[in-house]
Amino acid sequence: MPYTVSDFTTPYRPTWCPGCGNFGIWASLRRALVEMNIAPHDFLCVYDIGCSGNGSNWFRSYGFHSLHGRALPLAMGVRFANHKLRVLAFAGDGGGFGEGGNHFLHTCRSNIDMSYIVHDNQLYSLTTGQASPTSQKGMETKSTPSGVAMQQLRPLQLAISAGATFVARGYADDLKLLTELMIAAIKHKGFAVLDILQPCPTFNLVNTREWYGKHMKKLTAENWDPTNKDKAMILAGNWQDFIPVGIIYQEQRQTLEESLPALAGEPLIRQVQKMDVNNLVEELR
Repeated sequence: MPYTVSDFTTPYRPTWCPGCGNFGIWASLRRALVEMNIAPHDFLCVYDIGCSGNGSNWFRSYGFHSLHGRALPLAMGVRFANHKLRVLAFAGDGGGFGEGGNHFLHTCRSNIDMSYIVHDNQLYSLTTGQASPTSQKGMETKSTPSGVAMQQLRPLQLAISAGATFVARGYADDLKLLTELMIAAIKHKGFAVLDILQPCPTFNLVNTREWYGKHMKKLTAENWDPTNKDKAMILAGNWQDFIPVGIIYQEQRQTLEESLPALAGEPLIRQVQKMDVNNLVEELR
């Protein structure tokens, strides 16, 4: 039987603020999985700490609520243990590009076959609005009352330069496009990075829905070629003139799993079950 949106919903009510962009991301993800007819037990979600991580309570699937900034290494461990299982990792811009910045770079290098969905509202909103790596320079926040002094991070440029093979940006309120991008990211063979612009009406009063409406530009097959890496690097850093929304870069390359002989056959979890522990103990003596 086909799955429905309710198959991915738990009995618990979301506690996000009214108007939070997380609602659009949550709805788009469920729509994407329904369209792909993926069962709740056929994938695992690894969540970072933050507003996005609270989705672990009301999204029905296998899930793990990890430490702050550590969603990616844990998700990679899951893929190594069972490379037959789809894996999705979720983080905010703080945990994803701040505390988890080192993991982000090296996961892009690995090209492991999983998806990374980042809820990017340019703030640490769960802790009431401190500046994050993607906060605009000069932005006044709880932690930067005189304005952010550092340059705004361009995470999608980092993703492309480090080796991610699918790099895209969505918008939380555009459910149609965001659903399409999620499907493309999940289907992509390799490390897929989907950065989602997410309004935070409680703490981010700069990057509002009205502001996004004036600054975003959709990428289409008619106006953009996502296979041109040099041009994609430039476009991924564009924020002043306009913010590109859509698939910015995509290529096909050998995945990390395909390069590891140990993963050529059955998942490691099944191989371990067949291992003779007594022989292993003798080898280590």
